[in-house]
Amino acid sequence: MAIPHDYAERVYAGVLGKIIGVYLGRPFEGWTYDHIMAELGEINYYVHERLNKPLIVTDDDISGTFTFLRALPDYGNRRDVTAAQIGQTWLNYLIEGRTVLWWGDLGNSTEHTAYLRLKSGIPAPDSGSIRTNGKIVAEQIGAQIFIDGWGMVSPGDPELAADLARRAASVSHDGEAIYGAQVVAAIEAQAFVESDINNLLDTAVTFIPRDSVIYRLIHDIRDWHAEEKDWHKAREWIAAHYGYDKYGGNCHMVPNHALIILGILYGDDDFQKSLMIANTAGWDTDCNSGNVGCIMGIKNGLAGIDAGPDWRGPVRDRLFIPTADGGRCLTNAVTEAYHIINVGRALAGLEPVSPKGGARFHFEFPGAVQGFGAEDSVECRGTVTVANVAGHSRKGERSLALHYKHLAPGRAARVATPTFIPPEATNLPGYGLMASPSLYPGQIVRAGLSADTQNASAVSCNLYIRHYGANDQLVSQRGPLVVLKPGDSHEFAWQIGDLGSQPIAEVGVELSGQGGAHGTVYLDYLTWDGAPSAVLGKPETGGNLWRRAWVDGMDKFGGARDTVYRIRQNYGLGLAIQGCREWTDYEVSAAIRPDMVKATGLAVRVQGMRRYYAFLLVDRNKARLVKCLDGNTVLAEKEFPWEFFDTYEMTLKVVGNKLEASINGKVLLRAEDTNRPLTGGGVALVCEEGCISTDSMTVRPAQ
Repeated sequence: MAIPHDYAERVYAGVLGKIIGVYLGRPFEGWTYDHIMAELGEINYYVHERLNKPLIVTDDDISGTFTFLRALPDYGNRRDVTAAQIGQTWLNYLIEGRTVLWWGDLGNSTEHTAYLRLKSGIPAPDSGSIRTNGKIVAEQIGAQIFIDGWGMVSPGDPELAADLARRAASVSHDGEAIYGAQVVAAIEAQAFVESDINNLLDTAVTFIPRDSVIYRLIHDIRDWHAEEKDWHKAREWIAAHYGYDKYGGNCHMVPNHALIILGILYGDDDFQKSLMIANTAGWDTDCNSGNVGCIMGIKNGLAGIDAGPDWRGPVRDRLFIPTADGGRCLTNAVTEAYHIINVGRALAGLEPVSPKGGARFHFEFPGAVQGFGAEDSVECRGTVTVANVAGHSRKGERSLALHYKHLAPGRAARVATPTFIPPEATNLPGYGLMASPSLYPGQIVRAGLSADTQNASAVSCNLYIRHYGANDQLVSQRGPLVVLKPGDSHEFAWQIGDLGSQPIAEVGVELSGQGGAHGTVYLDYLTWDGAPSAVLGKPETGGNLWRRAWVDGMDKFGGARDTVYRIRQNYGLGLAIQGCREWTDYEVSAAIRPDMVKATGLAVRVQGMRRYYAFLLVDRNKARLVKCLDGNTVLAEKEFPWEFFDTYEMTLKVVGNKLEASINGKVLLRAEDTNRPLTGGGVALVCEEGCISTDSMTVRPAQ
């Protein structure tokens, strides 16, 4: 599989097309064509404001697409990744009832049904099969809506895409649902090297049975397209021959797949028109629009997206992926594109790429802003705009231009990107938003800035953060100030200090000046590194969002009169998780009181619900080091009698592949993991079948 020369940018365009399509169709998901035409008319642009709904939302189409693909890197980016391994990925990243899926119960929600099968020990592909779940449940739309990533990691190789799509789809679906997913993935893979829609369809249908409904459906719509150029009439034919009245369940694959084919055939190779048709036609609008947007994004690139209205400006690359790996929830299209790009490169036998030395925010794609936007407070409104521009970078090809004006005392310019749940997203409708902050005290924020040579005067610059405080209001903290004369540049390195356990909501750049100063400063990159140094407890300043910094994988996660955290788990093992995959070497400690519990303790390098190291008190008489990865492995164990309602100061340190566990300052266990070691991840409190209490957890660099 050869990687096309423009592979990276086309993946980015595919990711953008996906999220734009979902955001466009989400506000009226499930509406009929007649309802849409009567209330909204043809959908040529975002309508969320007309319906009083937010634009950037949590959505299963987005979350599933960028979550289930993690099976590839989690299992070594092997072409032979199995359906069973993808099923394990579901169990690791999903938290039942809370993340990614529509949790509509057994026999009603296809995905929830498959999850319960997996949880009960039925592996994929049996978990999603017609034999296990019946034809109607197994042939719903979910196989298609989560599939785009498998096409994007297979550029120019539709056979691989269709095969990967089959394995991924079979975790939860079967029959026609798998065929529809294979068609979408094959089209997307071939779209990297082929631009003609008919040729793409010719290729895609070679991977599905000729006697399938999906094959016949595509053939029929192509025939109708040859005879009738009015898409409204073609939609009527689809409704008559392949409508919801003929295919049961909540949201069947067949009718909605027909609308994807309708959109790409009748869209005249135009991004806006293709999305308009897919959305105006109704039914599962966000799902169908997301698939069409991804196909058109890959096929025609950024130029195709930018040829019409400003789709990208309102979105600013932003998306949410709430999973048990909470540090990646607040993300952006550039970051997710590079995850996909490097999987695709690995499958092709190539080394990964990391722009600007792996900086989180590097702006290397045209138009990319990675969530950065101007603060709209009274103090800052109208003082700055942002634009992605070529040049002005010491480490790459592009930068983020901060065009400022009218700076004066009391009139600063601030540009930031979110690092945790932003205020406007604290009460999103629909799917829940679970996240950990991605930036913590003790870490060092680094950024490269330069002042344009044509600036009329010097400008003062500093990094800043805003964190939550009393009443969950944002509080600013500023880094050192540097004055940049025209043509000057500076590389910032600012270590974040203690914030009293409050989560950091955003990070950015602040510009200040005198006398109505105007000009441009270029942000080359912004990133951070190092282990955190933070107490994860209850802030003295109050508020509530500090508690939401924990990804709640417990039956009950709350507090009580005598403790900050009272954690309860009725069945099995639960985790309360915080932190990021980028954390590597550190130690964590907490004074844990096992009120009544089968096992409890701490976990490090947590990568989800089923990937971590844990130090546990077990069975009232043992201390144990455990690795959870495709099952549990005991790394070390020692007799240690412990009692309910006694408090134990537990510490777990991880450096490289070595772990050290202590209780009350005394080292009890050591272990070295040489078999597929976990290299990074957050921390967690662990509770198995019972109740535990603690007031805080402390994370610090390993001593």
